[in-house]
Amino acid sequence: MAINLRSTKGLHTNGVKLLVYGNAGAGKTSLIPTLPTPIVLSAEGGLLSIADADVPFIEVNSYDTLMEAYRWITESDESKHFESIALDSISEIAEVVLNYEKKIAKDPRQAYGAMQEQMTDLIRAFRDIPNKHVYFTAKCEKASDETGRLLYAPSMPGNKTGQQLPYFFDEVLALRVEKDADGNPQRALMCDSDGIWLAKDRSGKLDGWEAPDLGAIIAKIGA
Repeated sequence: MAINLRSTKGLHTNGVKLLVYGNAGAGKTSLIPTLPTPIVLSAEGGLLSIADADVPFIEVNSYDTLMEAYRWITESDESKHFESIALDSISEIAEVVLNYEKKIAKDPRQAYGAMQEQMTDLIRAFRDIPNKHVYFTAKCEKASDETGRLLYAPSMPGNKTGQQLPYFFDEVLALRVEKDADGNPQRALMCDSDGIWLAKDRSGKLDGWEAPDLGAIIAKIGA
């Protein structure tokens, strides 16, 4: 068997793949225009916040639409000028897949199991699209550990699916909104876990906190 020996040097040139999660209203969708030449796969119908940005989007309201969008992105000449793909949100896309599986499954438990398998394949497929930056947004899940301490992490239907989600990405960032000394809300991307909010940066090039600008983050990782 022939071995294809590769080097880790320059892996970022294949595109940066990011997962950003946060509470409702934190502004995950509003980060999309900061991506280089983006197209959006929207399952939330909540693009009003970027209505002035003139960003093209595909509405994902069924499993078939999602599959058609993937084929268009990976095969069409028209999609080649888009540098970035945004999936808004992966949590809602999982709900679309779950609804699809519920229609064909005899047992609801089978639907959740099938949804988990489908989402594993879908996340990997979109994440591994070559030469594209891929931005996944996710809802935020709040849970308590055995000591009663609140923990925050990306949310997906089905506990197992949500627990596995961060492992698919090198960059998992939490979009936080905190008030400054004057009481004004300030947004920032948390790039390193504090034991309460889950976050990680495997590139090692991001600071603990970064401005909410995905283009700048992508440039920093690729620098």
